Amino acid sequence: MRGGEVMKPGKSQKGSAQRHLNAGFVAGGLLMLLVYLVAQHFAVSAPHGNESFDDPPSPWLWFLALVITEALEAMDNIKAQGEIAGNGKVECKMEGRSDTCEVDGDVRTNGTALSVTLVPAAWSERREWMIRPYSRRFASLRKVAVTRLQDPAAAPPCTVTHGTPAVLFAVGGYAGNYWHDYADILVPLFVASRRFGGEVTFLISNIQFKPQWLVKYRAFLRGLSRYEHVDMDADEQVRCFPHVTVGLRLDKEFSIVPELVPGGPLSMADFTRFLRETYALPRGAAASPAREPGRKPRLMLIHRGHYRRILNEPEVARAAEAAGFEVAVAELRGDAGEAEQARAVNSFDAVLGLHGAGLTNTVFLPPGGVLIQVVPYGKMEHIARAEFAEPAADMGLRYLDYSVSAEESSLMETLGPEHPAVRDPDSVHRGGWGQVFELYLAKQNVRINVTRFAPTLQEALDHLRRQ
Repeated sequence: MRGGEVMKPGKSQKGSAQRHLNAGFVAGGLLMLLVYLVAQHFAVSAPHGNESFDDPPSPWLWFLALVITEALEAMDNIKAQGEIAGNGKVECKMEGRSDTCEVDGDVRTNGTALSVTLVPAAWSERREWMIRPYSRRFASLRKVAVTRLQDPAAAPPCTVTHGTPAVLFAVGGYAGNYWHDYADILVPLFVASRRFGGEVTFLISNIQFKPQWLVKYRAFLRGLSRYEHVDMDADEQVRCFPHVTVGLRLDKEFSIVPELVPGGPLSMADFTRFLRETYALPRGAAASPAREPGRKPRLMLIHRGHYRRILNEPEVARAAEAAGFEVAVAELRGDAGEAEQARAVNSFDAVLGLHGAGLTNTVFLPPGGVLIQVVPYGKMEHIARAEFAEPAADMGLRYLDYSVSAEESSLMETLGPEHPAVRDPDSVHRGGWGQVFELYLAKQNVRINVTRFAPTLQEALDHLRRQ
């Protein structure tokens, strides 16, 4: 059924109603018979003296009860299918990090009201859900009102009818941070919309606060949808769709859980393959010295310009070259063109950098490549690995990390060895995320001990040699 076309009663619906009625009569009659026979059974076999009520009823009574139970379940199934076909369906999932709804049937959207309405074919119970159209429910964003109407006559008339399904999401929350762009929006959007094969319309809210976001990721969006997006905040139309997904689901940080993907399994390997197709990236496999004798694997050392810097970058670059890499130092900027940056990263076999959003660029590395994450001092391994370790493995990359010691941290010099941030990182973590961020992420630089770091570089090179 196309959006905006309400199913009218016809022979098929009359036949369905008749089947419901017949099934009800049959099940009701069988239930009355069962009650009568059970009463007769206990009247005949009433206990006398020391006899017990524990004696079971006759086997044929159990058989009859089973038949009646199955008949009732079948009737319920017929009824449920009739409701889905005629009245549509709203399925909302409000668990984990995200709230989402799948609305199927005669679905109508109103952008300025930020509402999604299911119009039933017949009188129905009214229900309403408030859904934040972002993958993290605690983000401060305007919610979408998802409503199943009671009276079909109360539905606003369609002004635009679409033959495609739609996905409604917001560009907000932490959008603008490169890691969150991918973890919170782009990966979940791929999961929500890839099943439609491009036949999907994106309904996007909150655009006015992040107008450059759509410019940066235009090619990505066009890779998933053949249609122009709708700016919900400026849209005064009542649009009708056959199906609308409200919100984006985040089941795993910066990754995908294949068995939870609607419409069939997808993985992060599928996601990175989609990126290579979208940005026409030439390399689908990392270099291997075994396959290409004399060719050195290329390593990108990410330069950070403000804070959380590697203070001895030239020394680290020389150490990587001594290990057997061809090295280039590069600054990856969040405001750079996505296609150009994707092509640059794809030309490398390994990425090395201090924990930060720049490591998100590993999505463009060819499969079989290596990510080396330098983890700042301060017991930051759990956070660093949650954001990059499993995602990298899910992409088909080898993940390695190097944990900075207190002696390699600038905190030793700026705060002194007796400061709690140096002497007792646990106390800083107990003080909350604000203190953790300020001391270990915003105010810390590192000077890598290249002798201590050498085994990590060798492990990365050995991995590429085995490819």
